[in-house]
Amino acid sequence: MTTHPTTGLSGPTPTATVSVKPLVLNAPRRGEDLHVRVTAPITGTSLPVVLFAHGFGSNLDGYAPLVDHWASGGFVVIQATHLDSKRLALPADDPRRPHLWRYRVQDMRRVLDEITTLEAAVPGLSGRVDRGRVVATGHSFGGQTAGILVGLRVRDPRTGAVEDLSDARVMASVQLATAGKGGDELTPFARDHFPWLRDQDFSHITAPGLVVAGDKDDLPLSTRGPAWTADPYTLSRGDKSLLTVVGGEHFLGGISGYRSAETTDENPDRVALVQQVTLAYLRHVTGIDHTDWKNARTVLTGGHPLGRLESK
Repeated sequence: MTTHPTTGLSGPTPTATVSVKPLVLNAPRRGEDLHVRVTAPITGTSLPVVLFAHGFGSNLDGYAPLVDHWASGGFVVIQATHLDSKRLALPADDPRRPHLWRYRVQDMRRVLDEITTLEAAVPGLSGRVDRGRVVATGHSFGGQTAGILVGLRVRDPRTGAVEDLSDARVMASVQLATAGKGGDELTPFARDHFPWLRDQDFSHITAPGLVVAGDKDDLPLSTRGPAWTADPYTLSRGDKSLLTVVGGEHFLGGISGYRSAETTDENPDRVALVQQVTLAYLRHVTGIDHTDWKNARTVLTGGHPLGRLESK
C-alpha cells in the first residue's frame, strides 16, 4: 500500500500492465468496425472489468492517466473509439449523427457480448477475467453512456421515445464531469448541437455509483453553472457518492491524457485525487478491498484543499 504525499490518500502498490490495440470487432449495422483497446495487469486472477466511454471527439488512446492507474490497481479496462471521434470525422450531414448517443450504448453492449474474444486477444489474459463484475465509467459525453447502462433514461430527439437501455451485466458506474438535467436549463448551443441532452431522467438509476464534478466546470451547455454536473448524484437513487474537485474544470486537472493540450486546468494533484478516489471506489464497489475507500471518505469529509467526498 502507498500513500500520496499531497492528497493523503492510500492505494494499492501498482502492478505492471499490458495494453493491446486495436482489437477490431465486426459491427455491420454501425457503418464502421468497432476498434477497442484492452489494458490489464500482467498478474492476478478474477479481474473485474471497467468499461470506459471517452468524451466527445476522443478515442481509445485517450485518458491514459485514469486507464493506466485503474489497470495497475487490478482492473481490466476496455476502451472503444465511438462514432463521434475526430478520428472518424463523420460528415455534418451523416445520418448517424442524431443517434450518436445510442450508438455509444450499442458499442458498450457489443464489447460485453464479445468479451471472450477480447480476452483471448490479449496475451496471458485468457481465464483471468471476472465477467460478473463490470463497472461502466465515462467522462463528459461518456458519462452519459455509462449512466444509460445503469438506468439513465434519455428521450430520443428524433422519435420522442424513452427507452430503458440499461444492461444487467453492469453492476455500478463512475461518471466524470457529466451532463445534468436538460429542459429549460440547456443553452441554445446545447439544444442545437447536443439534442440528446434535452430530456434526461436520472430517477431510474438505482445501481451504486460515483459522480465526479469540478466546482469550476462552467460548461457552455447549461445556465446553471458547475452545479449542473452534480445532477447525476443529486437526482439519482440508491447508494451514491459525489467527489467535488476544488478548482476542477471540465478535464479535472488533466485526466484526458498526459500533456493533453485540451486541459484548461492542468494540475497533477487534481489528477492524483481523481485517480485515487476512483480506484478506491472501483475496488470498494467490486468487493476487492474497502480500506482505501473508507480512508478517502475520512480524509475528504471537509477542509481538504483538493476536494470533498459525500455519500447518500
